[in-house]
Amino acid sequence: MNDNVKALAIDSRRLRLYCLRISDQILILGNGGIKNTRTYQEDEKLSGYVMDLQTFDRVLVKAQKSGKVTIEKNMITDIQSATFEI
Repeated sequence: MNDNVKALAIDSRRLRLYCLRISDQILILGNGGIKNTRTYQEDEKLSGYVMDLQTFDRVLVKAQKSGKVTIEKNMITDIQSATFEI
């Protein structure tokens, strides 16, 4: 995938927490659940969580390119006043 969504395996690798890794210092936590299938795409609920983060990743990159927010090594600035259409 060409996005910043990552899965953190918890509890013997069955419990997944999906997150958006912006940099080495910025991690946006998403949602997750128990992975009972080979891939997240095979589970409707997990796939939805990943798709939400992928959408937010694209919107955040677009906001950065347009100058609405600035992403530095360990901080996202101007995000408090930003509105995102997802």
